[in-house]
Amino acid sequence: MRELTYVARNTVEWREAPDPEPRSDQEAIVAPVAATTCDVDTAILAGHGFIDPPFALGHECVARVVETGDAVSTVAPGDLVVVPWSVNCGSCGDCRAGLTAHCTAVPHMAMYGAPIGGDWGGLFSDLVRVPWADAMLVPLPADLDPVAMASAGDNWSLSWRLVAPHLTARPGARVLVVARGSIGLYVCDIARALGASEVLYVDPDPIHRELARGYGAATAEALEPVRHRFDIAVEATGRVDQLALAVKSLAPEGICESAGNHFRPGELPLLDMYLTGVTLRIARDNVRGHIPEALDLARSGRVDPARVVSHVLDWEQLPEALPEKHLKPVFVRADDLTRHGVPPVPPG
Repeated sequence: MRELTYVARNTVEWREAPDPEPRSDQEAIVAPVAATTCDVDTAILAGHGFIDPPFALGHECVARVVETGDAVSTVAPGDLVVVPWSVNCGSCGDCRAGLTAHCTAVPHMAMYGAPIGGDWGGLFSDLVRVPWADAMLVPLPADLDPVAMASAGDNWSLSWRLVAPHLTARPGARVLVVARGSIGLYVCDIARALGASEVLYVDPDPIHRELARGYGAATAEALEPVRHRFDIAVEATGRVDQLALAVKSLAPEGICESAGNHFRPGELPLLDMYLTGVTLRIARDNVRGHIPEALDLARSGRVDPARVVSHVLDWEQLPEALPEKHLKPVFVRADDLTRHGVPPVPPG
C-alpha cells in the first residue's frame, strides 16, 4: 500500500509500506475514503512541528472497514466509520474515565499522523490498522455526508467539546473565538446553534471572517481586549499572544479553552487572570467520547459543517494539493463513496 509521507517543509510524497494486518481478534483494517487536514497539519507542513520528518501524515478521516477480527462486534466490513485521531483501548482506567487521549495500554500520546507514542501510520494512507475496533471506531450515520464529516474524528468533535458543555452550564453565554482555521469556524456554528447570545470571531483572513458571518457571528480582523465582556473564550491560533488577549477579555469566572498547538513559548497575564478568576484549559482532546454527541448535533440540522469544507479533491491529488494553503480540503476516493450510495462529489 501507499502512505502519504511528510518529507520536508511543504513537501509530501507517496511511499510504499507493507499492507497492515490484524494482530489480534479485536482489530480492524480500514481504508480512508474521505480524509482532511487538521489545523495543526498546516503548522507541520510549514515546518513548525517538533518532530523531524519523514513520517506518515493525517489523522482525520471517514473510512470503510475492510477487515475485522473475530471479536469485533460493533462494525463489519463495508461499514463507513469515523476514526478518532488518538489510539485507545477503551478498557484501561483512563479510557473508562473518558481520558482516551491518555490511554495506558499504549505509549503516551499514541496517535495517527505523527510518530508520537509509537508509529501508528497516518490517515492519508491506503490502509490503516485500528488496534481496538470496538473501542475506537464510530459508525457514521447513513444520513450524514462523509465529506462534511471527514473531520469528525478530531476538529469537529473537538469544537463541540470546546463550547457545547459550557453553553449547557451557562445558557446564553457570550462567546469569543480567536482562531485561524477550521476549529474556530466550527465553534461559531455550534455556539450559535446552542444559544450563545453573542459570538465574536477574530481572524485576519477575510474569507474566514465571511464564513463566520454566515454562521451568525460578528467578526473582527484583530482583537482589542474588552475587560469582562465574554463568558467563554476559545483560542485556536497556536500563538500565546493571542491566548493572552483572549483571557484578558473574559468576564469574572470566565472560561478559556485553548485548542492551539503552542510550539513556541510566551507569557500569559497571570496576575490579571488570578484577579478575574479565569479557568484556562489547554489540552489535546479526549475525542472518542465526544464523537457520538457531535454527530448527533450534525444530524439535527441545526449546524452546517459542510460549509467549512473549502475544496473536495481526488485522493490521487494529495501529494500536490496538500501543501497548498486551503482552509479545509477533503480528499476522497470517489468510486468508493459512490459504491456506498454517496452522490458523486464535485471536483475541487
